Amino acid sequence: MSSSKQTTDHDEIRRWIEARDGVPAAVRATERKDDPGLLRVRFDDHQSDQLDELSWDDFFAKFDQAKLAFLYQDKTADGGVSRFFKFVERS
Repeated sequence: MSSSKQTTDHDEIRRWIEARDGVPAAVRATERKDDPGLLRVRFDDHQSDQLDELSWDDFFAKFDQAKLAFLYQDKTADGGVSRFFKFVERS
């Protein structure tokens, strides 16, 4: 059985994303002045022309401003590396 974890720790989030060859990103169509838009993670093998890469500083500024938490899974049920994550409201 796989379990999920939740964190707001920037270092932990960054390590998880980078370990899976991901980069911080935002949905291009949701950008506004001084707001990068909806946060996402872009993985190297799953490029999307709808996502714009963000700096880690911009990503975490938006993450904190929106009061988000990072829900994620380290391993799949069969023991493989998981890429499951989502952004949720902080409790």
